[in-house]
Amino acid sequence: MLEDRAAAESPTPWPTAYPDGYAVVDVETTGLARDDRIVSAAVYQLDARGQVEDQWYTLVNPERDPGPVWIHGLTTEVLSGAPLFPEIADELAARLDGRVLVAHNAAFDWSMLAREFARARATAPVRQRLCTIALSKELRLPLPNHKLESLAAHYGVVQQRAHHALDDARVLAEAFRPSLRLAAQAGLRLPLLACQPLTEWSDGPARSATVGYQPSYRQATWRASRKRPACPYPNPGRYEPGEQLIQGMRVAFSGDTSIDRELLEDRAIDAGLHIATSVSRLTSLLVTNDPDSPTSKTTKARSFGTPVIDEAAFMQLLLHVTPAPGTSGGS
Repeated sequence: MLEDRAAAESPTPWPTAYPDGYAVVDVETTGLARDDRIVSAAVYQLDARGQVEDQWYTLVNPERDPGPVWIHGLTTEVLSGAPLFPEIADELAARLDGRVLVAHNAAFDWSMLAREFARARATAPVRQRLCTIALSKELRLPLPNHKLESLAAHYGVVQQRAHHALDDARVLAEAFRPSLRLAAQAGLRLPLLACQPLTEWSDGPARSATVGYQPSYRQATWRASRKRPACPYPNPGRYEPGEQLIQGMRVAFSGDTSIDRELLEDRAIDAGLHIATSVSRLTSLLVTNDPDSPTSKTTKARSFGTPVIDEAAFMQLLLHVTPAPGTSGGS
């Protein structure tokens, strides 16, 4: 391709600190909760400068109902003959090993993969991930939002089968490559985050994929060997309703969430926010879907006058977090 030749002939020195290779990943799943499963996975392997080396795709039998078939198009009948995750774990691991995992909203894809590997009594060989949403923000790309289709349109990449893991991975790989080159030309530090694999996983009784299945959500326990990185930004104070979040704000969560709590926390950390385990006078914001519940956090939030919003509003705010004052992009 012309762009490949142009990249190879570019006189711009490549940053020596950049990774040696990337695994651009997309997974389709039965849902977003912590006990949901992968139904398909795709990996595009890229070399250090973003050139495609290989591609791989597989269906995965989730051993339960397939979830939103209207999104991913994979029915129980289609998945019944697919391999189980333990049967493809070694091949998938080989394609991830030694590479930075790249995904659009990488915290989600990484969480799903880490849990599947833990269920299979294996360890995902991923030590770092790179979110293309975070990279787009670092590059200040003029996007109307942070959807994959917007990033693709910015680079003229044509989507052929949205929500098909292989095509989503292809689209993301083609959009990531020019983003990587822009970052290299600018000498930008890539927004890499450490990945700590799960050390333990426990599922409740398996859900059936038989006809007549009625969804019922069960508790699943998990513990990750992970330390949250310290937030590098000072606390700018409380969130002002109607305004944007600012990097460094202290965010606490209370009660059940539709998206896995650890995933929500990862997204907040990716955006430059501080995760607070309790509510104090320094807490900027409490996120809860049940503000009237008499939990200690909601009670303290009311007493301190801490703003309270629900999960959906928080997810919208995460799309446009204001840089911390004094940083590049801040005032």
